[in-house]
Amino acid sequence: MNRNKVRIQPEFKPLDSLGGTSIRYFEQDQSTSQNSCLHYHEDYELHLTTRGEGKVFVGDYIGHLAPQSLILIGPNLPHCWVNQSGGNGGQGCTERVINFSQDLVLAHTKGVPEMQALTPFWERAQYGIEFLDVDAIAKIKEIFDDIAALTGFRRVLRFWFLIDLLATVTEYRVLSDASYLSCKDETKSARLDRAVSYIIENYNTGITLEQVAAHIEMSIGHFSRLFKRETGCRYIDFVNGIKINKACEQLTHSDRSITEICFDVGFNNIANFNRRFYDVKKMTPSEYRRVAFKSLYGHKSFTGASCLIASQ
Repeated sequence: MNRNKVRIQPEFKPLDSLGGTSIRYFEQDQSTSQNSCLHYHEDYELHLTTRGEGKVFVGDYIGHLAPQSLILIGPNLPHCWVNQSGGNGGQGCTERVINFSQDLVLAHTKGVPEMQALTPFWERAQYGIEFLDVDAIAKIKEIFDDIAALTGFRRVLRFWFLIDLLATVTEYRVLSDASYLSCKDETKSARLDRAVSYIIENYNTGITLEQVAAHIEMSIGHFSRLFKRETGCRYIDFVNGIKINKACEQLTHSDRSITEICFDVGFNNIANFNRRFYDVKKMTPSEYRRVAFKSLYGHKSFTGASCLIASQ
């Protein structure tokens, strides 16, 4: 086997066919397992699977896709839908999709005080949300029907009814690694942006908090407090999160040994790597590799797979 690292970056797919509207509805059939590869875009996307089975990839999350699966994807979050029911006479997956723009959300969040109550919901959407309440999903399917049939302002009104219902669903799970994405996506100042970029470029070199603070010309204490306040996590947790996600890339896209990957991403010993990996992923590196390979490639060889997922 080829031992060089294989990495497929998510493709940016601008959704430019909204046609002057802020909300778009469409349906799609996926008749092959490779019909949709990893991509991201600037709009929100709500997926309802009505037929077929497969795998869903959201950031660093891998899960099962089945009828009644309802998933909300936030802006710029890499995702991929892999159909696994198109062979042996199967009809493939059928999906109902609602796209809506960030501008729509931001305009209402800033301009309508009552919309502030939805802030935690939009924050969760940055990492992907799967809704699990069967009764709520049945009601949401009816609203999908309404949105498909309506146009103009009536569609907008029905859309906000849908959002209100989604935000009140209590049976859900956040899909991607919240701590990693939160740290990466919620940098709120140019100075902190510089720090995060510097960390990402040097995460596997043993870079210390002191070095990062010096790089952005800030005292260690001030930087530590700023980092915790703005990202919601400690510096060491952020760095370990990057290391684990980079390890997941290699576990999924190469056949390098776990020991090689451990040292490549910046851990000093395999025991610490295994412990940190389990803390984040709730499985061992070898278990993660088996799940990822089986989900992506089935019984195909590594080199024969064509639809890959990579963490950012």
